[in-house]
Amino acid sequence: MIVLGLILILLATGAIVLISLEESTTASTASLTVFDYTFQPNHLEMYLAGAATAGVLLLGLAMIGSGYRRSSHRRRQMREARVEAHDRVARLEDEKRRLERKLTESETTPQVPRQHDGGTPPPPPPSDDRLVAGPATHRRPGEPRV
Repeated sequence: MIVLGLILILLATGAIVLISLEESTTASTASLTVFDYTFQPNHLEMYLAGAATAGVLLLGLAMIGSGYRRSSHRRRQMREARVEAHDRVARLEDEKRRLERKLTESETTPQVPRQHDGGTPPPPPPSDDRLVAGPATHRRPGEPRV
């Protein structure tokens, strides 16, 4: 959009420069020579050519403005997405650190059974009914059961 707008502005500017540099013999007639072809437009044709040139110039300016707005909007969206992704990663890393800290604390502190307050029946003791091998915590991983 921006490049096409610049091309239109350059075309309109070229037309304005062409008209302003041409020598006119009288105030009422103008003679324009473009690629060895001579034009002699009347007042109405000159007015319409000027209006068309102004329209092309304004269209080019509007296209440049639209292109800049679109690209700035796209850059803003990309920046917001980057910030959101960074925040999400930071939250996940914080949660990971918190869980690792909780895991190391639970491994270092012994499990103390809670005291029974008397209002509800105490929980049943853990069952040690294991077949021949006993509790799984006494075996090493990969060690066969006896």
